[in-house]
Amino acid sequence: MAGAVGLTALSALSACGRSAAPTDEAGRVRLRLAAGGPAGALHGGFYQAVATGAYERRGLNVEILAGPEGADIPALLAASAVELAVGVDSFLPMRLIAERAPVKAVAAFLQKDPVVLMAHPRQVLEDLTVLRGRRILMSPADRAGFWTWLRARFDLAPDQAQAGTLEDNLEAFRRDDQAVLVGRLTDGDPTLAARQAGFAPLVLKPADDGYPSYSGLVLAPNAFARDNAAALRDFIAASVEGWRDYVHGDGTKGDALIRRANPALPQRLLDAARAALRAEAMVDGGDAALYGLGAMTPERWQTFAEQTLDAYPSPPDWREAFTNQYLPSRG
Repeated sequence: MAGAVGLTALSALSACGRSAAPTDEAGRVRLRLAAGGPAGALHGGFYQAVATGAYERRGLNVEILAGPEGADIPALLAASAVELAVGVDSFLPMRLIAERAPVKAVAAFLQKDPVVLMAHPRQVLEDLTVLRGRRILMSPADRAGFWTWLRARFDLAPDQAQAGTLEDNLEAFRRDDQAVLVGRLTDGDPTLAARQAGFAPLVLKPADDGYPSYSGLVLAPNAFARDNAAALRDFIAASVEGWRDYVHGDGTKGDALIRRANPALPQRLLDAARAALRAEAMVDGGDAALYGLGAMTPERWQTFAEQTLDAYPSPPDWREAFTNQYLPSRG
């Protein structure tokens, strides 16, 4: 998801004409939501809304399409293989805007980016200014995204970043007591790292140290949003209900669908991730506490754009990256 946007996909998106979303045999509007990777807690509220009938009650037939890590979201949207998509962070909509693709973030269901930095215990790591000189283990997607912010903000050396598979990174982290491992609370990575390394890691949260990215973003092509505004508003309203239930209610129904889509995901990691969503107020804190679940602010987008300029082929207009007009509070 953090990779470069293909020109073919961008051209197709730019050429999108007016079109209404399809309906099923019962007359419900069919919406396909690309998860952008394997099903997990990042998608919890969407799965909860499916499981509890929140979408169906609003006349929607929503299908969540989970898949391998690094799914090509722009290509899926451009090919009309999906109507909507989930963005893991603010980099994707900003890159799309930088490439002049007509797509916007229409909701952000995680007010804090769940990315974390894990270190061996009993170290003095009060904040992110002490990362210089350490090997930082991450996924290729994070090297193209989160790392660009981390490196610029804390003046880190390019060769500190080491991209690899999760398995390789976990093993390297276990062996090197000076290494730092990048993971996500929504994947239960601190719990996984503790199990694999044999110790509970020290966890630093960049969102608490100035990282301004949103997460759990809903992305919609501008033409689709324009021509299906009522359905999009209903989708977001139902998703608000689903996220509220998933975090503060009985999320077992959503978890059951997540594990059906991703059987390799242990329940203990889902439990840890959902506990983190609550403890960190990732869904209902921040801008959501002031303006309602899913809300975004111009100030956050501007700050993110200013701090990540090196991540784009040309300076994007952050104002084009998002809109709040489809949120329930704007209806």
